[in-house]
Amino acid sequence: MIKVGIIGCGKIAQVRHLPEYADNPYCEIAAVFDVNGERAKEMAEKYNARVYDSYEELLNDSAIDAVSICTSNIVHASITIAALNAKKHVLCEKPMAVTLEDCEKMVAVSKKNNRFLMIGQNQRLARAHVYAKRLLQNNEIGKVIRFHTEFSHAGPETWSVDPGSDVWFFNKQTAVMGAMADLGIHKTDLIQFLLNDYITKVTAQMTTLDKCYSNGDRIGVDDNSICIYEMSKGCIGTMTASWTNYGKENNATILYGTEGVMKIYDDPEYSIIVEKKNGEKILYDIDQIQTNDNQTKSGVIDAWIDSIRNNIQPDISGESVLNSMRVVFAAMESAEKGKTIEIGES
Repeated sequence: MIKVGIIGCGKIAQVRHLPEYADNPYCEIAAVFDVNGERAKEMAEKYNARVYDSYEELLNDSAIDAVSICTSNIVHASITIAALNAKKHVLCEKPMAVTLEDCEKMVAVSKKNNRFLMIGQNQRLARAHVYAKRLLQNNEIGKVIRFHTEFSHAGPETWSVDPGSDVWFFNKQTAVMGAMADLGIHKTDLIQFLLNDYITKVTAQMTTLDKCYSNGDRIGVDDNSICIYEMSKGCIGTMTASWTNYGKENNATILYGTEGVMKIYDDPEYSIIVEKKNGEKILYDIDQIQTNDNQTKSGVIDAWIDSIRNNIQPDISGESVLNSMRVVFAAMESAEKGKTIEIGES
């Protein structure tokens, strides 16, 4: 039985990590820590776990095999590195870290300590995305030459145990990035996964168009990020991450190939629609992607526990996410300097 500790007991832990660990027969939630002691105590009672007074105390417990890092962005790297040095396997929520140097250090420390590091890029596990990748590998729409991928909703105001206009997501000191870190990293990672290719150039606009704190001041991070991505094999496309979509949540990806078009999670009934060059239309009813208001099992925890049990590097390893993070930081640089940024050597 794998003994797991949860560091950070906020919304992502309560909605995904804790219930999914509890549902897995091969692990036990043994420990929890949160800066809010009452919150940690509530989760500990619910899942029959022990509360620790600090994350350092939790990491010093030799009985703990693995931890989930479910904290604000700014401390992902420091706690992950401490956990790896304490010989724990680490599942860290996205974004991996807030600097590229920290991301690379996390991977290096994982290798040094011979411990797994997995990042919660759950869109790679969505069933329609997995199926779509298989179709693309079978040349279903020919060579993909253009794409648009988007993740947009009304914002994270309710995606917190402390909801409202002053959520930590809006604070540059704790989040560093806004919609790009919250949503854009998902679609950046996804497009590389689907196309089995790497983004090599980024042209981006990251801006704050509408979101304000409760006092009326504009929030400290981007509420919209729009990027043009150029891929190593010649494909070009756009990625939009937005917290100002006040209609139906959009989590769609559209791929334009030489032999047709593939629409993923673009239709309320069919999760994949393929429109062929010859007029043929193929409908796939596989699943519907989860939304903030309709959470389903992500598959992340089961994949994570399987990796540890079988001593196999997780598919969504820290190393596999590095290029996606390089793109995110390149987008920030592009937006700041107003020019296209080339991605460094992967």
